[in-house]
Amino acid sequence: MNKKIKYGVLSTFLVAGLVLTGCSNKKAESSNEETKSNVKLETISTADVEKNVGNDEYIFVDTRNDSYYNGFKQKDQSRGGHIEGAVQYTSDWVGKVKKEKLSKFVEDKGIKKDKKVVVYDTDKKNVDKVGGLLKELGYNVLAYDKFDEYVKNDKNKLVKFERYSQLVNSEWLKDLMDGNKPESYESSEYAIFEVSWGPVDQAKDYNKSHIKGAYHFNTDLIENGPEWNLSKPEVIQKNLQDLGITKDKTIVLYSNDQSAAYRVMFALRWAGVEDVKVLNGGLQAWESAKLPVETKVNIPKKVDSFKATVPMNPQFNISTAKEADAKMKSEGLKLISVRSWDEYIGKTSGYDYIPEKGEPKGAIWGFAGSDAANMQDYYDPDNTLRNPLELAQLWEAQGIKKEDKGAFYCGTGWRAAISWEMTQMMGWDNFVIYDGGWNLWQMDKSLPVQVGAPNNMKKPDSKNDF
Repeated sequence: MNKKIKYGVLSTFLVAGLVLTGCSNKKAESSNEETKSNVKLETISTADVEKNVGNDEYIFVDTRNDSYYNGFKQKDQSRGGHIEGAVQYTSDWVGKVKKEKLSKFVEDKGIKKDKKVVVYDTDKKNVDKVGGLLKELGYNVLAYDKFDEYVKNDKNKLVKFERYSQLVNSEWLKDLMDGNKPESYESSEYAIFEVSWGPVDQAKDYNKSHIKGAYHFNTDLIENGPEWNLSKPEVIQKNLQDLGITKDKTIVLYSNDQSAAYRVMFALRWAGVEDVKVLNGGLQAWESAKLPVETKVNIPKKVDSFKATVPMNPQFNISTAKEADAKMKSEGLKLISVRSWDEYIGKTSGYDYIPEKGEPKGAIWGFAGSDAANMQDYYDPDNTLRNPLELAQLWEAQGIKKEDKGAFYCGTGWRAAISWEMTQMMGWDNFVIYDGGWNLWQMDKSLPVQVGAPNNMKKPDSKNDF
């Protein structure tokens, strides 16, 4: 499907989308641009760190790459994950938060000035970078760059997400491409796909530049209009075979509009692909690491069999509006809108091909972005996926908890896939996607609709304004 039609208002908001994916490069708008490491920081020993984990007077701040916080092991370490209760302030964020927004952004991460703030990493440069920034803001900072010592002691608990391996960084992918067997890779074959709308000759992002060896994945291969639900199983199975995808091949996805990669990730997992991963930060992260790209068009080799019958995981999906409505009534299903606030309260439908405004009656707002083309609430300043624990806190305030039965939806399924992946990472297995979204619901005039903010509620703070 033509992406201009898919998103409707996307072309109008192109600049806003670029703000999300690119972040500002203007130094005048950024905070303390590189925060020099000449700020003297008091240090803390491994013994004192161990003694004060769980102490309410201490806050632990992890400055490492998302992958290591999430659960991947760093080089030469036997375990992965983060200190229990630690918050994130990745060193890559420094210089990417606007100066006038910095103080609130830091506070919203749960970092408090009346506590002792232990900034930790295995890399002293990262500790100095984040620690120096926090000290300049008036925080009581203790620097700890001996995290490898903490990890070596098996008595020290590390916390990781249940499915942390679904989100990988550039280092992991480069290791795989170099012929090694990085953590969590158990297959004998893999394929990398850039995901966007359109056949390869119309795929602007792919043709401009892509990861060396990557193929193009046209989103029309897994969904069709006018509903833009997942296509029929037999159609998807044939299309996956044409792309050389089998259930036991590891698939790594990335996209400029990251919702496209997560949409295809959802479709592949629904179909039955056992190991699907998304490159966190996409091509931007890959190129920042100065890793190889190309413009050559790569064509995947077709396979005769998917090695299973699609779908292997039908439980991940609620296809129709009537089914969603019935489950709300019979099972207490919570429908969670991952649409912009203006879409949620009925100011706009969000799409030029969706005439009606509103939401399914009883829908809960689950945070999103400024419009149908953005998901700012779900991303960090460096364009990587936000810590799922932060979204879990926001959802809890909205009445959404792990033990609930929930279904994320948006207009047609792309944005909802990001929220769903966060629940998957955390092991919230009662959560699915209602694929039909508002598009399918508004087509059925017999279904109940709400317009306006329920109970005159104000827009909740996403605590992620940078």
